[in-house]
Amino acid sequence: MIIDAHTHILPPHVARHRDQYLKRDSTFRELYGNPKARMINAEDLIANMDQDGVEKSIVLGIGSSDPILGREINDYIIESVNLYPNRLIGFADINPSWGATALQEIERCAEAGLQGIGELHPDTQGFDIGDLNTMAPMMDLVKDKNFIVTTHSSEPVGHFYQGKGKINPERLWRFIYNFPDATIVCAHWGGGLPFYALMPEVARAMDNVYFDTAASPLLYSSDIFNIGISLLGKGKILLGSDYPLVRPRVLIAEIEKSKISHDSYSAITFDNASTMLTNQI
Repeated sequence: MIIDAHTHILPPHVARHRDQYLKRDSTFRELYGNPKARMINAEDLIANMDQDGVEKSIVLGIGSSDPILGREINDYIIESVNLYPNRLIGFADINPSWGATALQEIERCAEAGLQGIGELHPDTQGFDIGDLNTMAPMMDLVKDKNFIVTTHSSEPVGHFYQGKGKINPERLWRFIYNFPDATIVCAHWGGGLPFYALMPEVARAMDNVYFDTAASPLLYSSDIFNIGISLLGKGKILLGSDYPLVRPRVLIAEIEKSKISHDSYSAITFDNASTMLTNQI
């Protein structure tokens, strides 16, 4: 079985009125300003999961800057999870900059059955993920609700792409160091943070940290899987596609190309995500 730990769905009306949301929300504008950028609904995702052999998917928000859009996305994620409870796991679209509104929205989403927060996009959402005072109110509630937090990550070097941003290993490290008890998923291989696991103090602080493979074929060669396992162990890596940007079957092909062991394949494609989610219940 396969769990895809990183997918995005949006309410159908958002796709129909793209131009309106481009004006309203800075994250939406960054990610979907190109008219070729795809937006899918829950039915599209389920159909693709069936085609690519995915049992379950975590559906994430986009990291909205506008609280009204964030709530609309959360409503749709809640609706979709209720419609497909055996296929979809929902994370809430939250911005710490919303202050009390963010905390109220976390409470609402937790009551509705969502299991985490993400994908945070600190650059376009306008907050410093490494600042303790900024993040503490949200993270205190995350601990109370036993939530998982998925954050965008980006490489400090290499080619530019839409939404890359500046959430590099140094900023991620400060966030992780400030909240060592939180379960954190660093998307896109953490922008290279796993390489710093060779530093003992970094490795010690990452007990509760996972790294997903979202958009990996657009960033790294398939060698990243063997190297990632050598740095982190097989238990810290989650298959994430970033669908609809990349299809899950493309990630699966990359993993197979890397010729990792059967046990590592099972860990990355299913076991690690299953354990992470079970531990949060």
